[in-house]
Amino acid sequence: MAFAGGGKFKMLYDARQRPQSVYMQGRLFIVYNGDAAPSKSGKGSAHPMLISYDPQSRTFSRPERLGPSRSDHHYSPIIWADKEKHLHVLHGCHKTPGKHLISERPVQKGSLRITWHEGPRIAPKLSYPTVFRISDDRELIYYRTDGHTSSWTYRISDDNGKTWHGPDHDVTDLDSKGRLDWSSYQTKLPSKDGRYLHVVYTDYDDNKTSPDPQRFFNPRYHTRASNEWKYNLSYVKVNLENGEVSNTGGRVLKTPIDIGYSKTHCEIWDTEWRGAGVPPAVALDENDNPAFLHVLSEDSLSDHQYYYVRRVDNEWQQTPITHSSHNWNSCYLSRDTNNTLHAFVVVGEGYLEGGYMDRHGGGRIEEWVSDDKGNHWTKRREVSPNSQQYAGWRFNNVQPVVRPDGSTVDGMLLYYGWKNEDAPEATAFLLHE
Repeated sequence: MAFAGGGKFKMLYDARQRPQSVYMQGRLFIVYNGDAAPSKSGKGSAHPMLISYDPQSRTFSRPERLGPSRSDHHYSPIIWADKEKHLHVLHGCHKTPGKHLISERPVQKGSLRITWHEGPRIAPKLSYPTVFRISDDRELIYYRTDGHTSSWTYRISDDNGKTWHGPDHDVTDLDSKGRLDWSSYQTKLPSKDGRYLHVVYTDYDDNKTSPDPQRFFNPRYHTRASNEWKYNLSYVKVNLENGEVSNTGGRVLKTPIDIGYSKTHCEIWDTEWRGAGVPPAVALDENDNPAFLHVLSEDSLSDHQYYYVRRVDNEWQQTPITHSSHNWNSCYLSRDTNNTLHAFVVVGEGYLEGGYMDRHGGGRIEEWVSDDKGNHWTKRREVSPNSQQYAGWRFNNVQPVVRPDGSTVDGMLLYYGWKNEDAPEATAFLLHE
């Protein structure tokens, strides 16, 4: 079901910035960037928006603007609910504190109109914020502290978002003396008991200071690349009770982790100059261990494959699933109660190249499944609409619908799509089976 229009690039965000939905008191609340108008740059200026959905009547409320229009797509809103059933929205975050809104009253069944007040500032600067409910009904926000080469860290609230406190040291800060400009993109997921946070990241040289053009040379493909290409996979596990950060082998690490230390102690896959754009989607296996769905270049920088990455007998293994149409296709990985794995991937014929809306990928959304712990995969179905009405459309950033505790709602997915490669005219969709 299409539920919102006037969307620009990343109308619904990729895996770095979540959640954008919360299902509570019998109603689904969704936030997104919408009501965009063309700007001088042509990229569009969009508003942070809220809409709600009644799954019984399968109807949506009227959308509500939560703030002024902005041209920065990073300002996309996220939403969560605290243990007292107050909604929280955070928007306008990109090297800024953003705007934190809290509902005046707890959400009641049948709530259609939310009154907001401004909540406390969470941190001086945030980029790519993601919020989770963790142990003891606390909220955790994980984020980048400033620009590309800045650190990644987290803060925790145990009083429904009134105050936030963080660890003594940030988790990662990849740039270091003698190796400046190193950066990462990160995704994360709590353990089932909420006492640990699994963090996976790609690394890359952002090359802001060196005049040497060879800093971006990719020896695998014998060509210059750009900072759009992120390499390797690294993993750490954060103990949210004492702040310790450990690697796959359980070794407690020095923090913040820089690039040299990361390669020695945290890297789980040297991709040998095969690159990605977006970092992996994360799920938990049957033993509460993390597994990843990662897109990676293959024979060239315009040829890509999805991989299922997991640890088997103390070794990290990678199994190919199917092709991808872009290095920035952001996907979703889940495991059901029968231990069947579900990978919702974005595919297409060849490599997607086009204008502003296409530059971070897009294509058809397909569901692939595995009944043998990820060793073999088969296509189950196409998820995105394929009617004549949507002929020629591209879709991306498929993501789950979640409850306040972070558990996913079966049979519901969010994604967005567009046809015009340059205009801010995207549409947001809800799959409700």
